[in-house]
Amino acid sequence: MAGNALNHTHAEEGAASMANQSRRDVLKWAAAAAAPLTYALSSAQTPFKHNPFSVGVASGSPNHHSVVLWTRLMPDVSSGSAVFAATDVTLKWEVADDESFKVNRRAGQVVALAALAHSVHLELDQLQSDRWYFYRFQIGDAQSTVGRTRTLPHPEAMVQKLRVAYASCQRWEHGYFTAYDHMCQENLDLVLFLGDYIYEYAGAANAVRLPTGGWVNSLSDYRDRYALQKSEKGLQAMHAQCPWLITWDDHEVSNDYAGRVRGQSGNISFDFSAQRARAYQAFYEHMPLRVSALTQSLAGLASGAEMRIYGQVAYGKLANIYLLDSRQYRDRQVCNKLGNYGSGWVNPEQCEEWSDPQRTLLGEAQSQWLDQSFAKAKNDARPWNVVAQQTIFGRRDYKLGTGHSLWNDGWDGFSGARQRMTQSMQNHALKNPVLIGGDVHENWVGHVMADAYKDDSAKIGVEFCGAGITARSAGNTKLAARLAENPHFIFADSERKGYGVVEFTAQQIQTELRVVDDVRQAQTKIETLAKFAVEAGVPQVQRIS
Repeated sequence: MAGNALNHTHAEEGAASMANQSRRDVLKWAAAAAAPLTYALSSAQTPFKHNPFSVGVASGSPNHHSVVLWTRLMPDVSSGSAVFAATDVTLKWEVADDESFKVNRRAGQVVALAALAHSVHLELDQLQSDRWYFYRFQIGDAQSTVGRTRTLPHPEAMVQKLRVAYASCQRWEHGYFTAYDHMCQENLDLVLFLGDYIYEYAGAANAVRLPTGGWVNSLSDYRDRYALQKSEKGLQAMHAQCPWLITWDDHEVSNDYAGRVRGQSGNISFDFSAQRARAYQAFYEHMPLRVSALTQSLAGLASGAEMRIYGQVAYGKLANIYLLDSRQYRDRQVCNKLGNYGSGWVNPEQCEEWSDPQRTLLGEAQSQWLDQSFAKAKNDARPWNVVAQQTIFGRRDYKLGTGHSLWNDGWDGFSGARQRMTQSMQNHALKNPVLIGGDVHENWVGHVMADAYKDDSAKIGVEFCGAGITARSAGNTKLAARLAENPHFIFADSERKGYGVVEFTAQQIQTELRVVDDVRQAQTKIETLAKFAVEAGVPQVQRIS
């Protein structure tokens, strides 16, 4: 995607100049770009020789009266065109109740900012609750694909059903994203994406296909990698099917990074704080996030300010959904060999820092927010509390027999933080916790224990950890023994790739692990690997097929 270089250079210069403005001015500038401006549609047309909407459309960050509509204008890569360049561009938008845009049609314009790679984050408000809408964008004679989105039910509305998919870990060189072709047929209300939307790597051994651009470090590198991922038609189609709630993990920045500490990936001579800021900006540019995520705008990212992506939504009177961020605020991993950056397997009996109760995975502010949210949930009537986060929650001991070998990058490596979270669930009598995660490239299904180190402690919730869209895993050779070593899990699989589908009713949830036959093939079949049920009020997961 070398043809993008000129445009990205100008955009980076624009972002740098914006950093010299005050926080208030930059926030007002970004908010203006997100606001819908009503106007009379013009018939004027500017002919395009390419499709400026080649990365598709998306929606996300929904609530009961609002949703974010996203797209990004792309330059003409084939000709090296400087169309758009460093100029902000005005697009037309349309929203209606029907796909032909004839029923309750609304129209307006929105600004695609050059400093944000000509991405659009249109925050539509004053929508009816629990409604499906269709939307599209237009510039000149070019029109985007039609997207479908929805608002959530009003928090006080009685709801019969919620159907969501969870996905993560879509590494380009490990295979095709054909799981999304099948996900499009699942009739979903929401998608929970739980991290590793891109991978920053230059390639892989025995790659099915190689990403363009090598190692990802610069802002233009990150932008190109997102554009590459979004060139997958199945992924585009699924984004156009329904709204997504999205969090990140490490590869959106650098493998196994921890807060403001670099991971073990790429050129470690780079200024990591600057790299993280570039990565966070590119993530915002390519995801349907609200402008409020940029708590201190682009200038804030450059100086280490947070990008706020954790939060909570209520799905009527049926479920609370908590979306967590376990990367941005965490402490560094402990007891790596030779003090290396990144992660590793650790025997906690030989690691003094392992049991430090002050070590954090979520950060103090997010942990307090989550505890307060659990406290509020105690007084509402919603039967389900869904915690969507990056990784596996329960203990996963890979040392068979006596002793332990635990991965220090996930909840195992932050046992004090995990215990504080399970204690919070118990303190507030949290109803029916359902934890959903990704990261480990394997399907794991089991129980949330009151004490992760005591197999005979009380079950207080259930857990479903997904296998990932393509990212490779170790295989099932030792899986039976590992399940026996970790009896709080009732099922695992370390071979097949895909996604999970969870259907919620007031009485129960049913979860299907949906897997494709071979991610190395551009055309795949889908099947249900296993199916599970959980009855409301009973923290016990049962396999039903």
